[in-house]
Amino acid sequence: MSKKRKLGHAAGGKKQKPMPHGNKGAGPGGNHKANNHDRNNNKSAFSQNKKQKDTTSPSKAGSSSSSAASSSSAPTLPPTIPFHPEDDAILLVGEGDLSFAASLAEHHNCLNLTATVLEESAEALVSKYPQAADNAERIAAADGKVLYNVDAKNMGPYTKSKKDKEGAYNRILFNFPHIGGKSTDVNRQVRHNQELLVAFFRRALLSLAPGGSVVVTLFEGEPYTLWNIRDLARHAGLQVERSFRFQFSAYPGYHHARTLGVVRVGGSGAEGEGSAEASTSAWKGEDRAARSYIFVRKDEAAQPPKPKASASKDNNNAAKRKRGGDDDSSDNDDD
Repeated sequence: MSKKRKLGHAAGGKKQKPMPHGNKGAGPGGNHKANNHDRNNNKSAFSQNKKQKDTTSPSKAGSSSSSAASSSSAPTLPPTIPFHPEDDAILLVGEGDLSFAASLAEHHNCLNLTATVLEESAEALVSKYPQAADNAERIAAADGKVLYNVDAKNMGPYTKSKKDKEGAYNRILFNFPHIGGKSTDVNRQVRHNQELLVAFFRRALLSLAPGGSVVVTLFEGEPYTLWNIRDLARHAGLQVERSFRFQFSAYPGYHHARTLGVVRVGGSGAEGEGSAEASTSAWKGEDRAARSYIFVRKDEAAQPPKPKASASKDNNNAAKRKRGGDDDSSDNDDD
C-alpha cells in the first residue's frame, strides 16, 4: 500500500527523522507534563454512532446472581479506535515515554504521525524515561516524528503551510493530561489541571483541520471527574461528540507513564528516589479504568475518512458489531 502525501509543513510535508535535540514547539516548557504511551491489518473503523449505550456498567443492586454471571461471561467488545491509520494526520501531545506513539507507528501502521514531549531534548527525555530511547527508534523506523520542548499550553499552531492557516491535523490526542507534582491539596490540583486543559483546547483548535477531532483520555473517578472536562471544552469552543471506554489492550506496548518519571527502586529516598534502577512493575496505571472523550468544534461534526473499497466489507462488519453493542455512550448518556 503506497503512503499518502502528508499534510503541511508542521504535519510532515517531507518525512523527517526525529532529531536528538528536537524541532522545538512554541513556548517554553510549562506544567502540562502529560502522563503517558503487532502490526495488524485491522482497519479500526471510526464509529459515528452517537446513541449507543454503555454495556459495561456494573450490575445494579438487587440483580440476580445468574444475571451477574451472565454479564461477566459476555465476550469482550472490540475497542474503539478514534483515528484512521492510513488517512489521518495525527498529533500526539504530552507523550511521556513515547510508548503510545510507538504503538501507533508500529502496530497501527499510522502513516502521518507526530509525537510531542515537554522535555527539551532526547537526552532529557531518556533521563526521565529510559525506555523512551527505544520507543523513539521505533517511531523513526515508521517515518514518524518526535518534537521536543512542546508545551501543551503554548503549542503550535501547526498549519498546512506558512501561507495556509488551516490546521494540519485531523486528530489531536492527549492521553492522561496532568500537571504532576505531589501536592495533596485537591482543590489546587483540580484548578491547575483545569487551566491546563482549557489552554490546551484553545491551542489545539489552531492546529485542527476542518472536520477534525480532539481526543482526551482521563482516568475515571475522582479527582478527574472534578475537572468537568466537558464544560472546559465548551469554554474553549468545542463540544463533546461522544465518549468511550479506553482499552489499553488496543495499543500493544503502551504503558501509562507517570508525569514525574519512572518509579525507581532500591534508593534511600521516597519511592526509591536517587536509585539508578527503574522499576518495571511499580506503576500500574494501565490497570485503572479510563475513558476517552471526542471533542469537535461547536456545530461541527467530526468527518471520518471514507473507507476504501477493499476494506468496505470489513468496515461494514465492524459497524454491525458496534450496533450490536459497544462500550460507548453519547454526550447525554455518559456520566
